[in-house]
Amino acid sequence: MAVSVTLPALGESVSEGTVTRWLKAEGERVEADEPLLEVSTDKVDTEIPAPVSGILAAIKVAEDETVEVGAELAIIDDGSGAPVAAAAAPVAEAAPAPVAEAPAAPAAPAPVAAAPAAAPATDATPILLPALGESVTEGTVTRWLKAEGDTVEVDEPLLEVSTDKVDTEIPSPVAGVLVKILVGEDEVAEVGAQLALIGAAGAVAAAPAPVAAPAPVAAPAPAPVAAPAPVAPAPAPVAAPAPVAAAPAPVAAPAPAPVAPAAPVAAAPAVDAGDAYVTPLVRKLAAEQGVSLASVTGTGVGGRIRKQDVIAAAEAAKAAAAAPAAAAAPKAAAAPSPLRGQTVKLTRMRKVIADNMLKSIQTSAQLTTVVEVDVTNVMRLREKAKAGFLAREGVKLSPMPFFVKAATEALKVHPVVNSRLNDDDTITYFDAEHVGIAVDTEKGLMVPVIHGAGDLNIAGIAKKTADLAARTREGKVKPDELGGGTFTITNTGSRGALFDTPIINMPQSAILGIGATVKRPVVVTTPELGQTIAIRDMVYLALSYDHRIVDGADAARFLGTIKARLEEGAFEGDLGL
Repeated sequence: MAVSVTLPALGESVSEGTVTRWLKAEGERVEADEPLLEVSTDKVDTEIPAPVSGILAAIKVAEDETVEVGAELAIIDDGSGAPVAAAAAPVAEAAPAPVAEAPAAPAAPAPVAAAPAAAPATDATPILLPALGESVTEGTVTRWLKAEGDTVEVDEPLLEVSTDKVDTEIPSPVAGVLVKILVGEDEVAEVGAQLALIGAAGAVAAAPAPVAAPAPVAAPAPAPVAAPAPVAPAPAPVAAPAPVAAAPAPVAAPAPAPVAPAAPVAAAPAVDAGDAYVTPLVRKLAAEQGVSLASVTGTGVGGRIRKQDVIAAAEAAKAAAAAPAAAAAPKAAAAPSPLRGQTVKLTRMRKVIADNMLKSIQTSAQLTTVVEVDVTNVMRLREKAKAGFLAREGVKLSPMPFFVKAATEALKVHPVVNSRLNDDDTITYFDAEHVGIAVDTEKGLMVPVIHGAGDLNIAGIAKKTADLAARTREGKVKPDELGGGTFTITNTGSRGALFDTPIINMPQSAILGIGATVKRPVVVTTPELGQTIAIRDMVYLALSYDHRIVDGADAARFLGTIKARLEEGAFEGDLGL
């Protein structure tokens, strides 16, 4: 029976997607929920899994083609196992011939290429490197959690893999025995590459046996599978895949060798310190140890910087710092960026950001209004409540939830700021406040959305903000969590900026920028002292809005409502005080 694979809905207002890469080819077998292809939209890149198990009979949309939601992408035939057997049979018959003729030849590449194909014929399940995020094409095996011969259960962590975006564990898709490890630790594999083979318990003996008996066996016919240990008379149809399965082990050693010389040509330590070769784990460790990656020479495959390299560099720096005279010298100036003097290609995420920002500026009439707010009462309340809040809610109480809460209340009073201008010259005034929170990540600016933010108290907003920000930086945010926003807030003051003029996140009508909170002398009026100068916590709020539907007076009224709410600072009810 043919099953159609269609492009699913990938979030509100997403009407189309571009096929960026097929992870399977026509004729290949796919399992249910196995990643089938990658699709890019103007909000996120994601994988489309196979809805059923079967054979990928036809690909209907080629790479780099754009289709609408609901369009047919491919057809999977789940009718019978015959196509699978037919595909595997030629491999099983072809494998013995080259192996029998090639014992004298120095392990020609042809038998090596046949190894992965022959392995599944022995009832071994290949473990493939899955797609681990948008634009991720390869990963480094950092640690095997199981050894050859170990028993593994379904979904049990099998190995750890590091990419330039995330470090993660790869679980076993089936229960069985780890027959063969095909990619060693610190080796790099492309997405879709075979990492290991998992088979039944009886398959374990068949895999290690050929290691003790190299391929010179002439393979006389008898097929007793139980004879893996006696080296000479061993297998014929079964032995052919077995020696080939052993081939990747010796051949895997030379394989990185050609890659290693290519690394220096590409540009040695400077490039290694960039995004292409440094994983988040290593970046975090380097930041914690105060190590400049530009000064570290990688010892991993292709010059990749490993955590051992960072640790060694940190220890060397500590030893050098033992000399009192030299201790302060490294802190005098920041290390130059390794990107100086380089020309690099835009990442997919940066390209999406660039296109969206340009489209926003070209489509809407943008204007920014700024007000100054005294948030002294909010800061005092936060200082008073933060210890109990952390113990009760499990997250820190930052100033951000107060701003989000005040903004959602103002959106309910001024719906034009929480609206959208449609193509048919109508305006949609939303009945819910779905607030996007701009998050700075290594990949670029991303905007996860707190859906229903207007219905949450400060504790709910704080938890949701912390969760979304953490998962966004870790690359674990879901596509639906990046879409559906009706209003956006960006905390530009987190890096010390007083204010800026943020660009609207289309098709929304406005975005609120929060500047840095600073203490300044301000003229205040009190009943007791009249007009006097006091030290106050001050912040600028900048609202950029689409002047086609939001007037300056609307923006001023909206900001005035937020200003009054924050300066009053009466959030005790939300904090349980």
